[in-house]
Amino acid sequence: MFSNLLFIVKRMLSDRGGERKISRPILKIAIGSVVLSVIVMIISVAAGKGMQEKIREKISAFSGHILIVPYNSNQSGLTLEPVYIENHTHLKNLFPEIQSVVPYATIGGLLQTGENFEGIILKGVDSGYDWSLFRSYLKKEKIPDFSISRPNDSILISRQLAGKLKLDLGSKVWGVFMREGSDKPMVRRFKVGGIYETEMDDYDRSYIIGDLRMVKQLYKWPDTVAGGYEIRLKDFDRMEEVTQKLNEHIDPTLVALHIKEIHPFIFDWLDMFDFNLYIIIGILILVSALNMATVLLVLIAERTRFIGLMKTLGASNRYIISVFLLKAAWFISVGLFIGNLIALGLIWFQQKTGFITLDPETYYVQTAPFIIHPLSLLYLNVGVLLMILLLLVLPALFISQISPSKVMKFE
Repeated sequence: MFSNLLFIVKRMLSDRGGERKISRPILKIAIGSVVLSVIVMIISVAAGKGMQEKIREKISAFSGHILIVPYNSNQSGLTLEPVYIENHTHLKNLFPEIQSVVPYATIGGLLQTGENFEGIILKGVDSGYDWSLFRSYLKKEKIPDFSISRPNDSILISRQLAGKLKLDLGSKVWGVFMREGSDKPMVRRFKVGGIYETEMDDYDRSYIIGDLRMVKQLYKWPDTVAGGYEIRLKDFDRMEEVTQKLNEHIDPTLVALHIKEIHPFIFDWLDMFDFNLYIIIGILILVSALNMATVLLVLIAERTRFIGLMKTLGASNRYIISVFLLKAAWFISVGLFIGNLIALGLIWFQQKTGFITLDPETYYVQTAPFIIHPLSLLYLNVGVLLMILLLLVLPALFISQISPSKVMKFE
């Protein structure tokens, strides 16, 4: 049965008869609309997913995926009170999704060079900190060594802060800090050991990264405490699930917060991308389907004699409709193939050159990050093909209204 359908469709496609004289221009327009729609859909998905993954990666590079902090902490990013450092390796044993658990602490202050100064947050980390995500944002020099016997005065500073304070690698800069319960400022001298750039203004304008032992000295804390714990996961999508489980196991004086809770506005904005993508894809599928429906009706009108002959020979309406839908599927597939080639070529070119630029103050990235996963591409193509064919069923029902006796009499 199916082989017969394919044979008939193949003969119709190879036919050089009258249908091409009438329907060829319309067919080209319809295939062109599928090509353009597929290009826009793939580029939109690649840009949307690329933005989501890149921004998630940048936030995770600074905050990890989950923070364990005192229950009464606020979301200012500053450490309000310490927590006792315990052996939390058991968390990795309880939750295989966890990749690393490391202590950290933050303190607010000023960086000063001559008459210039900027407000900053010094984040202290230890030698066990996971730098895997952060390394890609390091523009100059390397990660300071926090495993040496004495506290390291080397810090990582953003390119934005370095520009404002006229600092470069090896520059000396003074840090001025205040702690609760003391009126006397604490002054420390730092050396710029590295310069980073994330293009996220919230981080670049204020965060510097240094030795956790230096932050403890500023707070006058013992070695047994830190500001909290930073947790990285193997799978970002398990973040909310793991956070809930952690809150059931950790001390009730502590709370686990995932980065969606810490940065709700950014992630709400990212979630809107998915909704916008659904709207764009839906509109483009509808436009492509309307164009293909026009072609299908023209093809049916040109093939009324063929339809009448098939019905005379005993073919059912369903069989004949299947023939025309298979023919339409061929034309749609041609449009999908061409559209995929062009779209993937544009994605490759953007990944190599970054010719599409964005405002980092608005979008947190300077070049549009295009990321497309093979499985997403497959789902998109199959979904577009099936949705257009489903919408073509209605105009294809016009075949059932064609009477073989009237067609043969007219001929």
